[in-house]
Amino acid sequence: MKKTARGFLFIVSGPSGVGKGTIRQELLGRYGDLDYSVSATTRKPRPGEVHGKDYFFVSQEEFQELLRNDALLEWAKVYDHFYGTPEQYVESLLTAGKDCILEIDVQGALQVKRKKPESILIFIAPPSKEELIRRITYRGTESRDEIEKRMQKVEGETQHLHEYNYRVVNEDLEKAVESIRAIIIAERCRVNQSK
Repeated sequence: MKKTARGFLFIVSGPSGVGKGTIRQELLGRYGDLDYSVSATTRKPRPGEVHGKDYFFVSQEEFQELLRNDALLEWAKVYDHFYGTPEQYVESLLTAGKDCILEIDVQGALQVKRKKPESILIFIAPPSKEELIRRITYRGTESRDEIEKRMQKVEGETQHLHEYNYRVVNEDLEKAVESIRAIIIAERCRVNQSK
C-alpha cells in the first residue's frame, strides 16, 4: 500500500529499438493502475501511430512555443527531431495520486530525474548490440545512416546506467514486462519513500 496520496513517476528508457514502446503498451494493456503521459514530437508518425495516443505530433514552431512557455518536463533533440513531455499533464496525474509511466530516451530520463529526483528510472537494455541492430533493421523505418547514428549513441547512453534505479534486459518480452511490474509493486510497498 502506498503511504502517500501522491502518485509515482516511473520512467522506462533505453536505446532506440530496445523495445520501450512495446513494453509500455504491454504494461498499460495488462494493468489498469498506470497512466501514460504522451510525449510531443516533431517527427512524422510511423505507420499505425495515432496523434494524441502514441505522440502529439507537432510542428517545429509549435514545439518552440512549448519551450518558450517552459511547458515541458523534459525535452531533447534526438536524430534530428525534437521530443518532449508536457509537464502539466504529468503533474496533474501525480497530484491526483495516480502512478504515471513515461517512455523516453536516456537524455530525457536524466532531465526528469534532475527535476523530480523521486522518479524511478528503469533502463531497458538489449540482450546484445547485434540483436539491437537486427530489431532496428527489421522495423524498417530508418535508413542505414540513421541506424549507424543510433548505434553510435548506444555506447554513450549505457554509460549513464549508474544513474538509474533498475536495469531490465529485454531478451524475452514476457520476462521484461513482468520484471518491470515487479519493480512497480516493490516501489509501491517501499517503507522509506522519499516523497
